This record gives sequence, C-alpha cells and structure tokens, in this order.
Amino acid sequence: MSAWGAGEHHPTTVEILSFFANKGQSQYGGEAVSQQEHALQAAHFAEESGASPALIVAALLHDVGHLLHTLPDDAPDQGIDDAHEKLAARWLGERFGPDVVSPVGLHVAAKRYLCATESAYFDQLSTPSVISLKLQGGPMSPEEVCEFEARAFFAEAVALRRWDDAAKDPELVTAPLEHFAQYVDRVLQERN
Repeated sequence: MSAWGAGEHHPTTVEILSFFANKGQSQYGGEAVSQQEHALQAAHFAEESGASPALIVAALLHDVGHLLHTLPDDAPDQGIDDAHEKLAARWLGERFGPDVVSPVGLHVAAKRYLCATESAYFDQLSTPSVISLKLQGGPMSPEEVCEFEARAFFAEAVALRRWDDAAKDPELVTAPLEHFAQYVDRVLQERN
C-alpha cells in the first residue's frame, strides 16, 4: 500500500504528468515526434528489452530537462547547448536514486562515447543529433572513453542512448503515459 492512497499517484509522479500535460506536445528538437512521444518510445524500448523499473523510468525521463528549461525548441539550431541532461539529473537527483539519475545524466556522454567507439554509429544519427553532438563536445577522446567506461551505470547509459536514438518514429504506437507512470510510482515507493 502506498503512502499516498490507493488509486493515487505519488506527488512526484503527479508533477511529472503535469510536465507532459503542459509541454509534452512540443516538438522534440527537429524530429518528427513530440517530447511525449519520444519519452514514451524510449520507455517502450526499455520495457521491451526487459530493463529494470528504474531504467524504464530513466528512459521515460531522460529528456525531462527539455520540459524544465525555458529555451526555444530550436536552441541547438541557434548554437545553444541546453545542457538538458544536467538540468534533468539535478531535478531527478532530488527525487530518485542513482539507478535513475546516473543513466539520465550520462546519456549525452553516451552519444559522444558511441561516436568514438563505433564507426557506424555516427552515420545513423539524425540531423538534429549531429547538430547537438557538435555543441556537446563531439566524439570522446581516447582518455574520455576510458573515464566513461569506468563510470557507474556506464552500460545503462549506453542502453538508454540506443533507446533514445530509436525513439523518433512518428508511426510507432506505445502504451500511454499512464502505463509508464506506474513504473515511476513503483520506483518512488521502493526508494521511500
């Protein structure tokens, strides 16, 4: 039994649902999906792969920084790195444990890592991802690769990155937000 009552969501889940209600229909960068569709698709791929509840929540919320900042949707086109992963990690860090926060905070670094370690990875990036990659520092140096591989939640961040990259299909049908909100409640309940 949850502390917030049967049939109700945890207050943090309610807050997250309100973010999606208010800004979830905004365009996800220059992609053909909305912020909410992108989040749902990433969570869908995580769930489909058998990821832990915490990693499914990380997939759902990996770009929550885009819903928190006040920059325009085309900030990268204007040469602005919105540092959404840092904003997301700060916000999530006040509410979740490292099993959610770390993969989210590292998902941009994971893109840089994959560009440095897999020759074909860069070629499959969308145009908006290539633009943001330049703003985010480009492919990692060999030293950065070694440091990244030593990080806790390195493998989870790479998995999250792959779901992030795949979550741009305007035709993909996923479970609704309410389905994934149950994972958020579960992870929050286990933490408290």
